[in-house]
Amino acid sequence: MNAAIIFGLLLVLMLTGMPISISLGLTVLTFLFTMTHVPIEAVALKLFTGIEKFEIMAIPFFILAGNFLTHGGVARRMINFATAMVGHWHGGLGLAGVMGCALFAAVSGSSPATVVAIGSIVLPAMVAQGFPKQFGAGVITTSGALGILIPPSIVMVMYSVATSGSPHAASVGQLFMAGVIPGLMLAFVLGGVTWYRARKFGYPRLPKASLAQRLKALREAIWGLLLIVIVIGGIYSGVFTPTEAAAMSAVYAFIIAVFVYKDMPLRGVPKVLLSSASMSAMLLYIITNAVLFSFVLTSENIPQGIADWIVGQGLGVIAFLLVTNILLLMAGNFMEPSSIVLIMAPILFPVAIKLGIDPVHFGIMMVVNMEVGMCHPPVGLNLYVASGITKMGITELTVAVWPWLLAMLGFLVLITYVPIISTWLPRALGMM
Repeated sequence: MNAAIIFGLLLVLMLTGMPISISLGLTVLTFLFTMTHVPIEAVALKLFTGIEKFEIMAIPFFILAGNFLTHGGVARRMINFATAMVGHWHGGLGLAGVMGCALFAAVSGSSPATVVAIGSIVLPAMVAQGFPKQFGAGVITTSGALGILIPPSIVMVMYSVATSGSPHAASVGQLFMAGVIPGLMLAFVLGGVTWYRARKFGYPRLPKASLAQRLKALREAIWGLLLIVIVIGGIYSGVFTPTEAAAMSAVYAFIIAVFVYKDMPLRGVPKVLLSSASMSAMLLYIITNAVLFSFVLTSENIPQGIADWIVGQGLGVIAFLLVTNILLLMAGNFMEPSSIVLIMAPILFPVAIKLGIDPVHFGIMMVVNMEVGMCHPPVGLNLYVASGITKMGITELTVAVWPWLLAMLGFLVLITYVPIISTWLPRALGMM
């Protein structure tokens, strides 16, 4: 009964158009004041202890690093390198867009940042070369979603924080390593759709780059590409934790943007700091309210009750994973990824553990669900970002992304039912 009241109230508040974070906070406060005897001091304490986690510090740092890289010319050099490598294949610039997104995803941790950084450069170039605008928009909108699957990933940090109360919780390091193979596989899937459609419709190709041109492009992009090695290599070798890696990447991104590439004047730094701070504050506010929401659910024993009920229905692993995917895809219709993970993970995670599902595999499955949600209406973040770049309407963009979106749904099924794709690398590295 309590569960129905809490979720019903949350849904009603969200349907009024209220921001997710405020809806969560109001739901918690209304429930606490009218239905329970939890002391209000405990709530105030939970507000602070909830975001007093070392892992959460990674989020502002990855946002800051992504902003420095977006404004600092790193994206342009990564695209030049990608174009030199694959530009001569069918749909060359489109493939370079997918490869550019994959490379930028490995340094930014954010999908919208990837769409902005790569899309604002590749899309005008594709249109100028004779590609239909819809094709370019489809490529960039969906490939930008790689930003949250290829590590580092802000959404993976959120999942780790949301489930940290459980003794079975996956660490950020495990999740980052688990995202490498699925991330590369999805990049190949999206690249395959791009290549097939470009070949089918006879879209333009670039002349093949010479070895000298490729080496020049690599030399120019090497400072940005080194960041991938620093973050992933540093975490794997144990030199630093994912949070320390985030801080390292922010400092490194600042140095290469301002002093190495010199694409960003020092007077441009305060603006980047300010935009990063406002985005971090928004995410931290959502996290704070989601922690409160999770606290109320736990104090009312709701996740355990739901877990017992689902197990009692005789739902096996296959059926539970199917139901989870449907739930998450439906949530993607009206919420953005951070909120979905913070609300749904504490509820679904205990059930997954009871059914013997690996917490790392479950986390990667949730992240892939979030990727799909970012590319379909009405709330798909990537659609809105791409709409701003392309000046296309959401309906037109939705039609444009369909071929890639269907491929992503097929990939989601594969990730859901073949857990070894997610768990093999962290196991092989001795992290699990």
